[in-house]
Amino acid sequence: MLFPVFLHKRSFCSLLSGLLLLTGATACNQNSKQESAVGTEATATAAADTTVLTKNPDWWKETVVYQLYPRSFQDSNGDGVGDLRGIISRLDYLKSLGVGTVWLNPIYASPNDDNGYDISNYRQIMPEFGTMQDFDELLREMHRRGLKLVMDLVVNHSSDEHQWFQQARSSRTNPYRNYYYWWPAEKGTPPARYSTFDVKKNAWAYDSLTNSYYLHIFSRKQPDLNWNNPKLRQEVYNIMRFWADKGIDGFRLDAFQFVAKDPTFPPMPGLTEQNYANAYNHGPHLHDYLQEMNREVLGHYNLMTVTEGAGRNPTEAMLFVDPARKELGMTYHFEGTGVGSNSDTYQLTELKRVFTKWDSTFAHKGWQALDLGNHDQPRMVSKFGDDRPAFRAASAKLLNTFLLTMRGTPYCYYGDELGMTNNPKLAKIEDYRDVAARNGYQLVKSQGGDLAAYLKNLRRFSRDHSRTPMQWDSTAHAGFTTGTPWLPVNPNYHTVNEAAENQDATSVLTHFRRATAMRQQHRVLVYGQYQLLDAANPHIYAYTRTQGPDKVLVILNFSSEVRRWPMPAGLKSSDQPWLNNYSGFTMEPTLMLQPWQAVVLPLAQ
Repeated sequence: MLFPVFLHKRSFCSLLSGLLLLTGATACNQNSKQESAVGTEATATAAADTTVLTKNPDWWKETVVYQLYPRSFQDSNGDGVGDLRGIISRLDYLKSLGVGTVWLNPIYASPNDDNGYDISNYRQIMPEFGTMQDFDELLREMHRRGLKLVMDLVVNHSSDEHQWFQQARSSRTNPYRNYYYWWPAEKGTPPARYSTFDVKKNAWAYDSLTNSYYLHIFSRKQPDLNWNNPKLRQEVYNIMRFWADKGIDGFRLDAFQFVAKDPTFPPMPGLTEQNYANAYNHGPHLHDYLQEMNREVLGHYNLMTVTEGAGRNPTEAMLFVDPARKELGMTYHFEGTGVGSNSDTYQLTELKRVFTKWDSTFAHKGWQALDLGNHDQPRMVSKFGDDRPAFRAASAKLLNTFLLTMRGTPYCYYGDELGMTNNPKLAKIEDYRDVAARNGYQLVKSQGGDLAAYLKNLRRFSRDHSRTPMQWDSTAHAGFTTGTPWLPVNPNYHTVNEAAENQDATSVLTHFRRATAMRQQHRVLVYGQYQLLDAANPHIYAYTRTQGPDKVLVILNFSSEVRRWPMPAGLKSSDQPWLNNYSGFTMEPTLMLQPWQAVVLPLAQ
C-alpha cells in the first residue's frame, strides 16, 4: 500500500530525486543514505532533530523503559485509534512517571495485518497515527522533557504490500526477487516450515504470478526478507540511518533472532508450535550480520539497542551483548514471560530459577532487559499477580517493585503503572483483533477441535488483553477516545484509571513513581550484585543487591495470604524501608508479610 510522500523543507529536492531515482539518475546531491531503484522508500529527508540530549555511554543501563503501544494510548481525533498527537498530549504524564525512555511499537505505514508489524513503507508514518510532522514534533517535545525515544526495527519481514515484494513477485528475473525467499513450484512441495500466524500453520504461501512459493514464518502478509542478500542489508542500514539522523535514541530489533536462514532450506522434520522458535533461532551468519550492522550504522551513533529472544540459552545470548564483539547493547529473553504460559497457575520457584539464571549470565559483562509483560503477553497482574479487586493493587505494586529492583534495564508496559488487567469483555472470537488469535481459532475449527477450550485459553493469554485502551479517567471509553475504540475498554476503568490514581497516595500509580525515584536515587539497584535467598520457598521471593558499602534486601510475598519469613542470620536493617506497598512494617526476627507485600529494606554492612 503506497501513501503520499510527505515533503519536508527540502521538498523540491526530495520530490525530484524520487522521480529521477526511478530512472537511475540523481539529483540535489543525494548521498548513499537513499535507497535505490523502484520500490525505494519515500524520499522524505531525515532532518536531524535539533534538540540533543546529553547521553553518557551507558545511559541505557540506567534508564527505565516505558513500552507504549501507540494504537491504544491516546486518540486525538475521535477515530478510535491512538495516534502521535495523542502521545504528544500525554508527554507530561510520561515525564511524571520517572521513566527515561519510551519504546514505541511500530508507527510506520502498514496495512495492519499484524497491527503495524507488517510494514509497507519504512520511511512513512501510518496515516492513522499522523504525519511525519507529527513525529518530528513528538521527538522534539520528548527531548525537551529529557525523554528518549526507541523505535521498533522490523526487518525479519516486510508487508506483502511493500514495493520490494510487489516487484519481487512480478517476475523471477526482477532485481528485487532476491530480497525474499522463494521456492519454484517445479521443484515440488517446499521443505516443511512452521508459521505461527498462518491458518494452516504453513510458512510457505503459493504465488501464482511466478508459480512459486514464498516464505513467511509469521502471517502470509509478512513475507520474510532475505538477509543473505547484501543489497537487502544495505537497504536496512539506510533505513536505520534515516531514523538515527532524525535524532531517535535507539532501536528494538523485532524477531531478529529469526533473520538468518539457510537458503537451501534443509529438512526440519517435526516442527511444532513448541519447538519452531529454537529451530529457527540463531541461524547461519546471524552474528556476521549484527557485526556488519554495528560497523555500518550502530557504531556511528550513541544508540540503545536491544533484540528480542536472542539466543536459545544464556550462552548464546551473551554473544549478542559481549562488548568485545561489537554487536548490540542488551537483550531480553522469553523464558521469564514464558513461566506459567498456557497454564492456570505458575510456580514461583520456577520464576526465581529463571530470573536468577539469567542474572548470573550477565553478572560480569553484557546487559539484559527485564520484563513481565509486553504487547505479546497478557497483563502481568492477571498472569503473575492476583487481579481480583481485593489483591489487584497490592500485587501490581509488588510486580513493579520486582522489575525496578532487579539488575538490568526495566521495561514497564503501558498501563501496568496503573495495575491494568486482562479484559473480561474479550469473550467471543469476534471480540479479538489479533491475527494470531483469529487464525488459530479457524485452525482449531477446521480440525474439529475444542473451540471452548481455545477461547478459554484466549481469555487468559491473548495478546489483545495487553492492547486494550489506556484507562485515563472515568468518562466514556476511559478518556481514550470520543469515538468507538478499536478494542473494548476494560469495564474496570471506572475505578482503575490515571485520574483517580493520581489523587490517591496509596495507588499503584503513586507507588510506581516512588519506585522509579528510588531506583534513580540508589545506584545499587542498577548495578549492584544480585543474590537469591531462600530459593526453595514457594511463596517468598527474596534477594539482596550489593554494591560496595551499599546493600539492600528485597522481600516479595507472591501470595494472597499472610506469610511469615525468618530474616536470614547476619542481615540487619540499617534504616526504615526505602519502599513498602503497605502502610506499616515492623522489623522482627520473623517478618509478618501481608498478601502481596513488597518491601525494599536497606541493610547494615
